[in-house]
Amino acid sequence: MQTWSTDDDGTVYISETDGDKGSKGPFLVAYESSAADSRYGWFCTNCETLDNAMDSMGRIKCNRCGNFRKPTEWDAAHE
Repeated sequence: MQTWSTDDDGTVYISETDGDKGSKGPFLVAYESSAADSRYGWFCTNCETLDNAMDSMGRIKCNRCGNFRKPTEWDAAHE
């Protein structure tokens, strides 16, 4: 895992193998510790940021570059 500094001078650990495909590049899982026992959030590899948002359907969107992961769950009522 690689280390990454957060905006509040903390450190998170970015998995190089655990992640999901995005429209512009993969989103990798960021953990609070090197033991990978508690997730911190998602890391956008396209613009190298932790500034991402996830909704209740599992969509992830990078707030900086617009990298996007499709929802992991789908509600047929919206079709």
